[in-house]
Amino acid sequence: MQLVAIGVSLTLTLVGVLLLARAVGRFVRFFRLGQSVPRGSRTDNPYQRSVTLVREFLGHTRMNRWGIVGFAHWFVAIGFLTLPPTLAQAYGQLFDAEFTLPVIGDFTPFEMYTEFIGVMTILGIAVLIVIRLLSLPSRAGRKSRFAGSTAWQAYFVEYVILTIGLAIYVLRGLEGAIHHVDHYEAGYFASYPLVAAFKGLSFPTLETLVPLVAMVKIGVSFIWMIVVSLNTAMGVAWHRFLAFPNIWFKRNATGATALGALQPMTTAGKEIDFEDPGEDAVFGVSQVEQFSWKGILDFSTCTECGRCQSQCPAWNTGKPLSPKLLIMSLRDHAHAKAPYLLAGGGKDAEGNEKATPEQLAGVPAAALAEAERPLIGTANAGPNGLGGIIDPDVLWSCTTCGACVEQCPVDIEHIDHIVDMRRYQVMIESAFPSEAGTMLKNLERKGNPWGLAKKQRVDWTKEVDFEVPIVGKNVDDLTEVDYLYWVGCAGALEDRAKKTTKAFAELMHMAGVRFAIMGGEEKCTGDSARRLGNEPLFQQLGQENVATLNAAFGEDDEDESTRKPKSAKRIVATCPHCYNTIANEYPQLGGEFEVVHHTHLLQNLIDEGALVPVTPVDGLITYHDPCYLGRHNKIYTPPREIMSAVPGLRQQEMHRHKERGFCCGAGGARMWMEERIGKRINNERVDEALSLNPDIVSTACPFCLVMLTDSVNGRKNEGRAEEFVQVVDVAQLLLDSVRKPAAPDPAG
Repeated sequence: MQLVAIGVSLTLTLVGVLLLARAVGRFVRFFRLGQSVPRGSRTDNPYQRSVTLVREFLGHTRMNRWGIVGFAHWFVAIGFLTLPPTLAQAYGQLFDAEFTLPVIGDFTPFEMYTEFIGVMTILGIAVLIVIRLLSLPSRAGRKSRFAGSTAWQAYFVEYVILTIGLAIYVLRGLEGAIHHVDHYEAGYFASYPLVAAFKGLSFPTLETLVPLVAMVKIGVSFIWMIVVSLNTAMGVAWHRFLAFPNIWFKRNATGATALGALQPMTTAGKEIDFEDPGEDAVFGVSQVEQFSWKGILDFSTCTECGRCQSQCPAWNTGKPLSPKLLIMSLRDHAHAKAPYLLAGGGKDAEGNEKATPEQLAGVPAAALAEAERPLIGTANAGPNGLGGIIDPDVLWSCTTCGACVEQCPVDIEHIDHIVDMRRYQVMIESAFPSEAGTMLKNLERKGNPWGLAKKQRVDWTKEVDFEVPIVGKNVDDLTEVDYLYWVGCAGALEDRAKKTTKAFAELMHMAGVRFAIMGGEEKCTGDSARRLGNEPLFQQLGQENVATLNAAFGEDDEDESTRKPKSAKRIVATCPHCYNTIANEYPQLGGEFEVVHHTHLLQNLIDEGALVPVTPVDGLITYHDPCYLGRHNKIYTPPREIMSAVPGLRQQEMHRHKERGFCCGAGGARMWMEERIGKRINNERVDEALSLNPDIVSTACPFCLVMLTDSVNGRKNEGRAEEFVQVVDVAQLLLDSVRKPAAPDPAG
């Protein structure tokens, strides 16, 4: 039996190591198929990146948001990384049943650590198995975060871990028996019941059992290695290795998620100059190899846990987009196409094959067929009836809300990949939802998505009882004011959003804040154009706005002797999309400004006593977190503190709030597209709000205000919402409380 155990163990070890080495080599060549990234963008500040990696792993900073799941997974991960010494000891036990590791084998603290981590690994994986079984798609259907995951791979990995953990404990029991542990010891504090059970066995029996169980431990470990080496697309296993580089190479060295700003378009690792893009420039992504190497690493790292899917507003309202399934589809396609690409295959700009027939002679037929599939296409697109990899409805369902990126435990950058594919569809194929075309034309011609005349941007100023200074009209430049108020297209032109604009302007006026607006010189920031995929239009609008702002702030005069004195470049915005674009994306265009959201300014004014809420606003209120204020920019507290300062209000959070807040459905240019599949996202969100029976639903974004108001009004028309339910911006709430009630008429 000992010879069999040795033979089986060493054979499996040799095969496993050779296959693993081959798989690692394939991964290296595979990742090199991706496009290069701008120099330093993924390797800046290596010390901080290393700190981030250690913090995210040891702290399990993403996983621990999920309570018991994160706790259990932590022990499984730590066990995987720190229990290999037990594997080394098992090899020695194949040859000598009494073998212990030199130096540390009989070291009590090491034995105690092995016992503790071993038992916690067993308990941890048992918890994860139970959670998976309770959340199977067969039980929960589409609501299961495991819907669409490759089930056999997850079961295989989980039961391998459980088997290895149990083998460690059986070995510990046999070791105690063979080493004559006659009473409870610290080094066997968990496995002593097994020691006691095995003490009655004869020495020859123990000598037989030890190598046999050691063979089971080694064999199962290397069967796992063989299986995963033969399945390089097995993310549920490979994330154990790939998560570390994926986190280290994440966009932000500090550990911040890949939200906020979108990255500029690049080709061959260099940012595209749209005035002179170059003949070989690649606009967006139309082939999987056009993703960056970090993108391909992203796809391979996906562990199919479904946290992104469980939070996605599109998936939760019956649409075909699941961030998890999208990443899995790209991963599987990339791996299936890899033999063709590694042989030199690929298409040039005209769609001609770059490789010779001789180069492709040894490529499997399946890889050649995979190479012919379009990246974006319906089930009937492409030859051989294979269809496209990503259906257009999947691509255009995304609201770019950031829930997927926020929740992903291995830092996959879903939004960047989705927008890269949109860019090609818009810029090269002109293939996008038709109604979005009207918005793009209006932006090109009029500088706002509604196509209204620029003079209408100041109409709201006639509806307030104080003068609103306009740069170039009432004030010469911004040295005369404290803030430039960036009103935004919705705030200036959309009737419901204009209520927020007027309320905020009145509050600043009451607090003595000197401000001015750009008036007709203000144009759309380009947020919707960029997230739709029209990068050149964003660049055009952005450059015009940056030039206008720099001029207003006194930075346009080349003659130093006549240059206006610089003002503090402070901008306040009521729209989170404008806030995000000016603060996070305009620096890419040379615009460096200090930008605050209006809720932040209002909170400061309350704290300073410049605004004092006195009039009660009675009722139950629930707050909807705008995605581009919350997840994208981590601003959660100011709106809630404003509401807390208003007397009479009783706050209650919706089930999904803050980091897990649910989108209103307007982001990612979805504001301008019809929702024809599944339930409307804004209706889902309003249903959640109305389940609390609130008097007021508040928010801090004009897009959210419009979407939520539309849904509430629809519910009222259907008799499904109380007539008195209001949807308001927090600035409107504050204004109602700061205004003193009119004095009663003595005659009355």
